[in-house]
Amino acid sequence: MSVFHLAFNVTDLEKSRAFYHDILGCAEGRSTDTWVDFNFFGHQISLHLGKPFQTENSGQVAGHLVPMPHLGVVLPLEEWRSLSARLQAAGIDFVLEPSTRFAGEAGEQSTMFFRDPSGNPIEIKGFADMAQVFEK
Repeated sequence: MSVFHLAFNVTDLEKSRAFYHDILGCAEGRSTDTWVDFNFFGHQISLHLGKPFQTENSGQVAGHLVPMPHLGVVLPLEEWRSLSARLQAAGIDFVLEPSTRFAGEAGEQSTMFFRDPSGNPIEIKGFADMAQVFEK
């Protein structure tokens, strides 16, 4: 098994800690005064103080324009549903509300897009059958 690592900038470490730990449920790892690591659903993200990357809603997927670039993870559907409910209860402002796309097709998935407190876009996908993640 390999673990993916992504480092990106945030504007406020304390707001980011509250979001990634308290709302998304990610465990905090090592940190300094200028960065913090999180276990992002089994992968390592490192949040560094700085200017976040520029994004625009230019990705065309299933009739929607989605933020590009973006960070994301694919979860088993039940875990996705639980996270979706937690985000809705927390009053998260969604870029793309939780929904299902490609219904009845190979690769059917539930998805949602939202931004962290620094504006970094995140997509969370949910699959009922994880074997279909790479289906054509």
